[in-house]
Amino acid sequence: MLVKKYGNRRLYDTEQSRYVRLDEIAERIRAGADVQVLDAKTGSDLTAPTLAQIIFEDRNAARLLPVPLLLQLIRMGDGPLADFLGRYVSWALEVYLQTQSGLGGLYNPFSALRPFPSPTSTERPRPPEPASPPARDELGELRREVAALRRSLKGTRKPRRQ
Repeated sequence: MLVKKYGNRRLYDTEQSRYVRLDEIAERIRAGADVQVLDAKTGSDLTAPTLAQIIFEDRNAARLLPVPLLLQLIRMGDGPLADFLGRYVSWALEVYLQTQSGLGGLYNPFSALRPFPSPTSTERPRPPEPASPPARDELGELRREVAALRRSLKGTRKPRRQ
């Protein structure tokens, strides 16, 4: 799906030759479509900011993140923030997906996050695939990275004003 974003913030679906809303793009993505969003004037890629906007607006995700966390993420700056989010969120999502597919009927702390099939759905759930445990050295490396990130954050904190 190729979408062009115009200066007036309107989104134009070039495949269907019509203007679309963010929620329509989200529905197409949920149905399996890939999307690319380009600035209509410059051709620059706006896919990532548009997808982030869908996540934060469509699901009201901003209410899930506490204000102190958001402030700290903003203070981190682009480089460390991108590194942290890229590594941590990817890792956390992978753990979540492995947990979903590997535990089956066992106690699952993420079970509240499991999507429930709709009553009208005719899809049968797929049998879980066996999950491979993460390698010990990967886990140790992640722990070292988190510790290093914590040390660097402690060193960059500004003293509080009173």
